Amino acid sequence: MSSQKGNMSRSRPQKYKNKTAFKNNLHDTSGRTKFINSLQVSNVCVRCRDIIEWKIKYKKYKPLTQPRKCVKCDQKTVKQAYHVMCVECGNRLGVCTKCCQSKEVIKTAPNEQEQVKMDNEMKALLESLPKGKDEHSLDI
Repeated sequence: MSSQKGNMSRSRPQKYKNKTAFKNNLHDTSGRTKFINSLQVSNVCVRCRDIIEWKIKYKKYKPLTQPRKCVKCDQKTVKQAYHVMCVECGNRLGVCTKCCQSKEVIKTAPNEQEQVKMDNEMKALLESLPKGKDEHSLDI
C-alpha cells in the first residue's frame, strides 16, 4: 500500500502468490498434528466452527493442556480449546459454547464406538419391550 494520505487503492497486483496450497502435515507428522487434524468441532455455531476449522487447517490451533473453567457453572469442565462454556451448560441453555450466543448449534455425528454402544442399548431396549398382539392386524 502507498504511504500517501488517503490513497487506499492498490495500483498493482499482489507480488508474491502461492503456487500450492498450504498443508499442515507436510513436514510435521507428529502425533499431536494427527490428533489436531482428526478433531471434530461440535456444539458451536456455524461461524465459530469455521473459525476453529481455519485454525486447524493453517496450523494455528493450540489444544488445551488442562481443562478450563466454564463461565456458567464455574467448574473446570471445558475440555475443548477456544470454548468458554462446557457442553452440559451449552446444551441446557441452547447456546454456542464458544461465543455464548443463541444461534443454531451444530452437533456432530457420534463416532463408531459411540454408535455401536447406542445400537446395543437400542437392541436391549427393544428386546425388553413386551411382545403383544399387533393392534393394527385384522382378524378375519
